[in-house]
Amino acid sequence: MAPSLSARDILRLRLRALLVEPAAGDRPTPAGVVDRLLAVQAQDWQNALWAVGLRAPGSTRSEVLSALAGGEIVRTLPMRGTLHLIAARDAGWMLDLTAERTLASVRTRLAQLQIDDAMVDRASDIVTEALRGGGRLSRAEFGALLAERGIPTDGQRAYHLIFVLCQRQVLVWGPPAASQQHLVLFDEWIPVPRRQSREESLRELALRYVQGHGPVTVRDLAWWAKLTLADARLAVALAGDGLEAAEHEGQEYLLPAGASVRSSAAQVHLLPGFDEFLLGYQDRSLALAAEHVQRVIPGVNGIFQPIVVAADRVAGVWRRGGETGVAAELFAPSAAIEAGVGRAATRYARFMAA
Repeated sequence: MAPSLSARDILRLRLRALLVEPAAGDRPTPAGVVDRLLAVQAQDWQNALWAVGLRAPGSTRSEVLSALAGGEIVRTLPMRGTLHLIAARDAGWMLDLTAERTLASVRTRLAQLQIDDAMVDRASDIVTEALRGGGRLSRAEFGALLAERGIPTDGQRAYHLIFVLCQRQVLVWGPPAASQQHLVLFDEWIPVPRRQSREESLRELALRYVQGHGPVTVRDLAWWAKLTLADARLAVALAGDGLEAAEHEGQEYLLPAGASVRSSAAQVHLLPGFDEFLLGYQDRSLALAAEHVQRVIPGVNGIFQPIVVAADRVAGVWRRGGETGVAAELFAPSAAIEAGVGRAATRYARFMAA
């Protein structure tokens, strides 16, 4: 019989898997963090850097940037049409697995913008010629280059052309540049991408998603990777005895084989906006009470605020500012949580300062 998990068990085990509260002796590098989670939500640049930094104890912002500058980590759109940080070695097989469905999901929008295959092919030729040999382009420079060559980039056309060229593995966001990154050629920045069969990719996706996010449901996997439910079930089946099942209120949850169900003591954390603690799962109700959803996702518009996590759940939101460098708004006043926020703010300040 599968072991039974309480809601508290699930949340604490997730905090451990997500490296927010890593197991004793587990001190990953920034690149190790991204490798462990497989993909880290990264549509907001500054939040993405802190998402990695908070999981690499003692690391600094400059160390995360160095991992990007050195090519260990890249930013692209492997799932849900959303920017993520991933290990460079994983970019090839992940996009091979997901790009077809991702591109299908934006077909109507591309047609509205009058972006067809011929335009994409021409844009690909132009930027490949411009970047070959180590060239780099900012998003603004990309748009200007295409406009000069007669390809309209007004409105959202430039963004969507970058989107498609990243899906086609022509471009990738690589070296940091000021407050963002430069676009570079995929085959130059990642000269030996790892390739494997579709079945091998599904198996690896299931194993590594569960390792970095578990306990999870099959529906969580399907949502996170934008797989069909049938493919998510196939991925779990292919993972075989690498995964184990547990139960909570009649729902099956997946954990890595041999995972301990003993959970650690809760701490207070300042997680960035768009953190995997919420974005890593289809159902967020265990971590975020329904009455607080509007505080975290104002207008339920897809913009996730930075969150305070205490006693395993979302306990407030925060922003940069105030005497400690962090201004927190707790859902319920608590001296203990406020003290924990102060300690977490010190860690955040150290990360940002170096």
